[in-house]
Amino acid sequence: MNWKFGSFAMAALACAVTPVVHADTVAPAFSADYTLTNIGTPTGVPGLLGGIVFLNPNELLVGGNANNGSGSIYEIGVTRDGAGNITGYSGTATLYSTAPFIDGGLVFAPNGDLLYTGYPNNTIGEIKPGSTSPDKIVDLNSNGSGVASSVGSIQFAPNGQFKILSYNGGGFYTAPLTPDGSGTYDIGAATLESTPGGGPEGAFYVPPGSPDFSNPSLLLALYSAGKVEAYSVDANGNPILSTAQDFITGLGGAEGATIDPVTGDFLFSTFGSGNHIDVVSGFASPVPEPAYLPLSGALFGLMAIAAIARRKAPGTKA
Repeated sequence: MNWKFGSFAMAALACAVTPVVHADTVAPAFSADYTLTNIGTPTGVPGLLGGIVFLNPNELLVGGNANNGSGSIYEIGVTRDGAGNITGYSGTATLYSTAPFIDGGLVFAPNGDLLYTGYPNNTIGEIKPGSTSPDKIVDLNSNGSGVASSVGSIQFAPNGQFKILSYNGGGFYTAPLTPDGSGTYDIGAATLESTPGGGPEGAFYVPPGSPDFSNPSLLLALYSAGKVEAYSVDANGNPILSTAQDFITGLGGAEGATIDPVTGDFLFSTFGSGNHIDVVSGFASPVPEPAYLPLSGALFGLMAIAAIARRKAPGTKA
C-alpha cells in the first residue's frame, strides 16, 4: 500500500470509532491579515490531487491520480472577482500531459519545461513545451543526487536556485539544474540545507511586503504534520528552522503549492481530505523578476506559445 494513501485509509478506519474533522484554519498570529477560502475540487481532475502551478494568469495546472502510474496533469480555467481574487473554476478540466506518479511538486523551469516530482519512486519528470507526456524522467536514486527517497516537491528560490524537498527524509536540498543539450535538464548532486521534517511538500515564497512577514519568508506544506508552516529564509531561500511558525493548521493532506501571478495569493491542493484547493488571500501583489521563475513574464510567454501549439497539434484537445 502507498504510505501516504495508507495514512488516509487508516484515518478512515479510525473515523468509525472517533470522528476526525479537518478544519483548514489560518493560525491566530496571521488571522487578522489573511483569509482562507476553500474553492472546492476542480471538475474533471481525478483525486488524489498532486502539485499545482499556473499555466497563465487564468489557467491552472493540477496533478490528478497522484502517486499512481496513471498520474496526469490537467488544465482548468479559474474565475475571479472584481478585485482579481480567484473565486472558483471555469468549465471542466482537460488533460494537459501524462505525469506518472506525480506528487506535490509542479513548476516551470527557465526554458519553459514543466517539472514534476514522482512519488514513491523518487523521480523528477520533465515535460517540454507542447509535449503531452514526459520527455525525460530523472531517477534520483541512481543519478548521484543524494536526495533521500522519496522526493515530495520542488521549487525555485527567488535567486533562481533549484530546491528539492524529500517527503520521506524531511530534507530541503539545493541541486544544480544543467541543460543537457536536448531541451531538458540534468540534475546534479544535491546539498542538504536543512531538515524541517513533517513530510514537506509544496513550497511558496512569500511576496515581499506581505503583512506579518518582515523578513524574506517561505511557506511550506507539511503533509504528515497536517499544517502549513512559515519560515524566515536565508539569502539562498533556505528555511531557518528556528523561525518556524504555524500558518495554517487543521489540514488533511497538504500537498501542492503555488502563487497567483495576479494577486500574490497562496494556493495549495490537498491529497485526499476532499481533494480540494484552498486560496489564502492577503499577500502583497507579486513583482515579477527574472530570477523569480514562476512569475517571469517571459516564462508566461513561453507557456502561452506552448499552449497554442498544443491546441493546434493533431490528436490533442480542441
